[in-house]
Amino acid sequence: MTGATSVDTDAVQVQAADGPADVLIARPQSDRPLPAVLVYTDAYGIRPAVRAHAERLASYGYLVATPNVFYRHGPPPVIPGIEQLIGSEDRAKLFEALGPLMAVLTPDAAVADARAWLGFLAERPEVRDGPIGTVGYCMGGRLSLRTAGAFPDAVAAAASFHGGNLATDDDDSPHHTAVKASAELYIGHADNDRSMDPEQMGRLTRALADAHVRHTAELYVGAGHGWTQTDTPVYDEPSAERHWMRMLDLFGRAL
Repeated sequence: MTGATSVDTDAVQVQAADGPADVLIARPQSDRPLPAVLVYTDAYGIRPAVRAHAERLASYGYLVATPNVFYRHGPPPVIPGIEQLIGSEDRAKLFEALGPLMAVLTPDAAVADARAWLGFLAERPEVRDGPIGTVGYCMGGRLSLRTAGAFPDAVAAAASFHGGNLATDDDDSPHHTAVKASAELYIGHADNDRSMDPEQMGRLTRALADAHVRHTAELYVGAGHGWTQTDTPVYDEPSAERHWMRMLDLFGRAL
């Protein structure tokens, strides 16, 4: 399932909260303003598979912006040899490299950066006036829901796929911000996900329901954490294609 429109892709720099950040822009060839979607990657960051993912989404008629959320550590790929590390059986080196990057991306830093991403999109002449959509994967799921809650007037639809630690016991857990969203939310959970267990799933759903936030939560039975990403060992094509249908339905309604 792909769109029929040709897509142009560029890399630009945006002044984020703590310096210039690379942002991958994918957009269909069109003479009219487009609805925008902000894509938050998993912890592996921008890489060829992410570029293909952004281009596919753009082919359906969206201007897609994918920021390097780890810009404080350098341009993408922030971790040299990330593609080889993703496929390696020895995950220790991968998580050793990711730890310092993720530690710096605190909730306050994420919200400050989101303000920059949203401001950048609001100034783009190719972007249609009005609220945008966001979608995030794994770590990016937290960023997507946090952005929707922190900027309710700017986000009309937000999705999280195999997002981890969305509803912890911490005071700064993403669900405490997500309840402030005016957007329609979609949360696609991975099965048997240690970073998002049934207790957290229930806590998130109850919090959103109590706050009267429009949302859908769905468990992808048999799909592991990271199932949407084509360059990971857990990629699950049938479940990934279902994620595309759910996401496009959401953005089609809201944007």
